[in-house]
Amino acid sequence: MDAGRGRAGDLRGRPPAAALRKPPAFRVNSVLKVEYVHRHTFRTRTEARIKIATWITDFYNARRLHSVCGFKSPIDYERDYRAPLAEGLAA
Repeated sequence: MDAGRGRAGDLRGRPPAAALRKPPAFRVNSVLKVEYVHRHTFRTRTEARIKIATWITDFYNARRLHSVCGFKSPIDYERDYRAPLAEGLAA
């Protein structure tokens, strides 16, 4: 391995800001592991798949606060976004 090259995914030699720009899938997977997977024990892979899918649909996609939504849940963000549109249509 060259002295200036690391393993795949290594950000050495790049601007520090590059380390903060991870693809969204990496961020979601990280949150999933930290907030759910590492806090629970699953008896089987099937149980893990079902419980993880339920957590994603019932909590992460619906109620968890997201920075991209101004630290609102996606449901609240969508409601606040659509309210002015509905008022404009009603007028």
